[in-house]
Amino acid sequence: MKDISIFFQPVNVNFEVKNNCIGEYIINHTEGNFPELKQEGLALIYVPEYRNGEENLTNEFNDEFRSFFYNLYHSADWQKKVYDLGNITPGKNFKDTYYALSEVTTVLIKNNILPIIIGGTQDLTYAIYKGYEKLEQTVNICSVDYKLDLGNPQDEITKDGYISHLLTHRPCFLFNHSNIGCQIPFVSKDEMELFEKLYFDLCRLGEFNSDFKKAEPHIRNADIMSIDLQSVRKSDFDGNIHHSPNGFYAEQICQIAKYAGISDKLTSFGLFNYYPSSSTKTSQHLIAQIIWYFIDGVALRKGDFPIGSKKDYVKFSVNLNEFQQEITFYKSNKSERWWMEVPYPSNEQSKYERHHLVPCNYEDYELAMKNEIPDLWWKTFQKLG
Repeated sequence: MKDISIFFQPVNVNFEVKNNCIGEYIINHTEGNFPELKQEGLALIYVPEYRNGEENLTNEFNDEFRSFFYNLYHSADWQKKVYDLGNITPGKNFKDTYYALSEVTTVLIKNNILPIIIGGTQDLTYAIYKGYEKLEQTVNICSVDYKLDLGNPQDEITKDGYISHLLTHRPCFLFNHSNIGCQIPFVSKDEMELFEKLYFDLCRLGEFNSDFKKAEPHIRNADIMSIDLQSVRKSDFDGNIHHSPNGFYAEQICQIAKYAGISDKLTSFGLFNYYPSSSTKTSQHLIAQIIWYFIDGVALRKGDFPIGSKKDYVKFSVNLNEFQQEITFYKSNKSERWWMEVPYPSNEQSKYERHHLVPCNYEDYELAMKNEIPDLWWKTFQKLG
């Protein structure tokens, strides 16, 4: 395994840890003692890189969320090791930090260790994505954000404009991007039109609030989950410099984290736009709880697609008369969750193999039974064609 310890500063555990809490079980990086990453698990990483956000936040650092996380109770269901690798100190320029995070991401995923990254600004998602590039793996990214963060590829990358840089980076390994929590007053008409032309997926905040099940397939389809903490309403997260009265409730963001953990496909998880100087103990505690619920979700994984085989599914075939197309659905015997199969060109079979089974809901199966093409199926078909 490549030595990634050179990128990290150790954890300073200068707080008391209660009995039977996470702090007694976690394997952390102390001075002169970097953890041996021999067993699969999850790795906590703090990256205080802010140079592509507000300039006055460049030197911010506060990992008090650790004291709250370490003092949450360890669940008996957690079988995987939990590592705390420490802090990636920002480099001479932001590209140095990107390099460090991408290298760390590659090594951890290769060794079946799921990184949990606490940012810094959300453009760090780009660095995580580059870690998958080294693995030559096409990926899906799901962002939880009140904006779309598309940006202009001709402009410098920023926390509010990084997705266009993912699209124009060559070689491109991004297959799909989805957004959960978008608030239309913060999205321009041009951004929305481009998002639709790219066949990206969208679950607006209002849709989420009316029915969480509309967001669940997007979460289950992601390899990378990127959460903008500014998407939480100001009353529930006082570290929110966006100051919006609208957004997710604290319990909703924890629910999203848990469902992300449950997804067998997801291999990295990030919390971004965390601003220490404006974060009280309440905000730090919420960050700790989000991490806790994510790890608890990982402990509940069922071994479904893409890990399990199709023999563990019940198969349903639906013929759409007007479309002259058959859509095949699969229902897992393990979790009761649904997928639908989307055909792809035979010459692209190996490249897109991980993406042809699309997470869906029972409602999508009902749509097909009414001779209607589910939106998720159609968008994936367009990308594969």
